[in-house]
Amino acid sequence: MTPNVTLAIVVGVLVGTGVYLLLERSLSRVIIGVTLISNGVNVLMLIAGGAAGGPPLIGSGPPEDMADPLPQAMVLTAIVINLGLTSFVLAMAYRSWQLHGHDEVQDDLEDRRIARRAERGAVDKRDDDVGTNLAIEAAEARDETEEVPLVTGHGPQLGAEDDDVTGRRS
Repeated sequence: MTPNVTLAIVVGVLVGTGVYLLLERSLSRVIIGVTLISNGVNVLMLIAGGAAGGPPLIGSGPPEDMADPLPQAMVLTAIVINLGLTSFVLAMAYRSWQLHGHDEVQDDLEDRRIARRAERGAVDKRDDDVGTNLAIEAAEARDETEEVPLVTGHGPQLGAEDDDVTGRRS
């Protein structure tokens, strides 16, 4: 049996486009990317299942003419899991839109804290960070804690030791 080249190209396009969208900062694009990757993997599993055949019921025909039921069951399970994941990320995107007016994923405040402390030499430097410049990375990180929150009392709380992150004391 030889796989259909057209379906293999479709799998490549779906997964490639999905990975590209998954690397974006907008949650709506991440949702589309995860869905495309899931659909690409589902098509790949169906390709790997072999040619279409008769129904996989004992006694309905010779066993060599039956379709393999395992890829079909795995694809149905993957569809259900993808639906649950999509609904969860949609809920997160909607909540982000309610709080901030956009669905863009923010930079992590704790990552900026660690980068600034490492820049000052307050934490041990790791051997695998030889090619990085922490001063440039800390300067390029967007500081979204400066924005006025729509709902007060929510979000990361800054302490007195965090003036190095925002440039001001809270």
